[in-house]
Amino acid sequence: MQINFTLNGEPVEMRLKNGDRLLVDVLREDLQLTGTKHGCGIGACGTCTVIVDGLPVASCLQLAALVDGADVRTIEGLGDNTSLHVVQQAFINKAALQCGICTPGHVMAACALLDKTPAPTDEQIRTSVESVYCRCTGYVRIEAAYREAVDLAQKARK
Repeated sequence: MQINFTLNGEPVEMRLKNGDRLLVDVLREDLQLTGTKHGCGIGACGTCTVIVDGLPVASCLQLAALVDGADVRTIEGLGDNTSLHVVQQAFINKAALQCGICTPGHVMAACALLDKTPAPTDEQIRTSVESVYCRCTGYVRIEAAYREAVDLAQKARK
């Protein structure tokens, strides 16, 4: 099965050996983008979150065949060699990371929210934060990182 999609701003054309390959496996194994982490495998923990056509998606549940024609963004598609994305910088500034397994999922969930809602409410932030499970820390620093990202993005626009 042939699929074509945009990955982190670049066109991808690939052949899937079978139609039941999961997006997380294609990203990690075929495309060597290991920033997206395997977590629970049932879409509950959020560590595998990527953005597909502007929406956060559990890549452990997403059939790769269904991203044909889609725009897919992973943690590797944020920032560049000279600067971090504001969400990445905010997570560093607020020390909102521990072991790192859930961090890419949290960063992508935050990016998806802030792309659609540049000034989210505390409730919207909490809902987004709760979409990714972290075993190492409480969510206070992660919520603070969301708010920091909003501030950094607003400063960057000025």
